[in-house]
Amino acid sequence: MIDSCKCNETYDLKVEADIGADAIWCNNFEIEYVPISIELNSELVEWISKYGEWIDWDNDGIVPSGIELEEKHNKQGLKLTEKVQKELEGKYKVSFSPSTFAKRRANKNQ
Repeated sequence: MIDSCKCNETYDLKVEADIGADAIWCNNFEIEYVPISIELNSELVEWISKYGEWIDWDNDGIVPSGIELEEKHNKQGLKLTEKVQKELEGKYKVSFSPSTFAKRRANKNQ
């Protein structure tokens, strides 16, 4: 449970995708300590595994339709954040941090 994490009195959690990281963030906080259902945890793991499908890793850019892929990923992340909020209602404040890589990269190249 949450008491096993190294965050003292943590009430703010963030849902965010990144390569090789858990979907729920806080300092020294592992997703295994978040009291959410196995089903929701599986959905988060599947969602995070798709992070970066819009990134052209070889050329440090975005793939064709990268902005749309990132937006789709962010919409799914927002829905998952709402599910996390519902399961943790009254215990934690949960926010969502969307990916902005594709939009930033597209604006940089204009």
